Amino acid sequence: MTTPSRVGADVGAREVGLPATVRADGLPERVTIWEVGARDGLQNESTVVPVDVKLEFLSRLADAGLGVLEATSFVHPKWVPQLADAEELLAGLTKVDGVSYPVLVPNERGLDRALAAGVRHIAIFGSATETFAKRNLNRTLDEQFAMFEPVVTRARAEGLDVRAYVSMCFGDPWEGPVAADQVAAVGKRLVDMGSSQLSLGDTIGVATPGQVESVIAATAAAGVPVDDIAVHFHDTYGQALSNTLAALRLGVTTVDSSAGGLGGCPYAESATGNLATEDLVWMLDGLGVRTGVDLDRLADTSAWMAERLGRPAPSRVVRALRG
Repeated sequence: MTTPSRVGADVGAREVGLPATVRADGLPERVTIWEVGARDGLQNESTVVPVDVKLEFLSRLADAGLGVLEATSFVHPKWVPQLADAEELLAGLTKVDGVSYPVLVPNERGLDRALAAGVRHIAIFGSATETFAKRNLNRTLDEQFAMFEPVVTRARAEGLDVRAYVSMCFGDPWEGPVAADQVAAVGKRLVDMGSSQLSLGDTIGVATPGQVESVIAATAAAGVPVDDIAVHFHDTYGQALSNTLAALRLGVTTVDSSAGGLGGCPYAESATGNLATEDLVWMLDGLGVRTGVDLDRLADTSAWMAERLGRPAPSRVVRALRG
């Protein structure tokens, strides 16, 4: 009896053409990956990553074929010191044609800074639950909209594109499961303000595929087109890829992920890493869904960043391909 050699021991998976491509019915032809590693990934680091390393990280991600790179955040440095260098980073950024570099803004002061830096694409971040709104935004669930409205209105008047994140869409560590209709109501109000895309976030990684279907269906029924819905999954319980596949089967074509699986949420202690971009690309490559991403270059980039952070990349694909 012959024992097959372990893939990666004598021959690499990519060298023999893996993963195999088997096209599945009911999936989009192409998916846009919204890469959040430089912002959502690095904001959760215990130490500040030097700006020159961040700039090279963004350059490498663009070279790997990622078309949307969330570059930084204009949150007050007191709350997220890891991103206090937002102006310096944007001033030093060499933009690649065809690549979008959105930034996160929390309020009008953040918008002022973004406009001064020449930003053309912003994202705001709201909450689907009362408790997280109070803890993260110092606002009630209803009061958050009064904070966002002038930001979105001014941004759109300046010709900026606006994305809206909604956190805690599937479960809240203080409130438990979150009703799909509640998520839909919050999302619809943000879209009605002028947000062109709505990213539904599983901030603590507790969602399962049936719940994903329920929340997306409720949001679409509330009047948000599925084409305008994105998904943002954390992999706390190992469900991020299965949840992503459930969303894709409903027509979602934008998926948030983080190179190497970096990140979490500094305001939710139970939140672990984001869905790793490499793990997502491996799955999509195998399904024949186009992303435009070169997986080998991306894995090299995440391995490079892991060296600078002094620890292995959480991504299973990076570990399998680069050891």
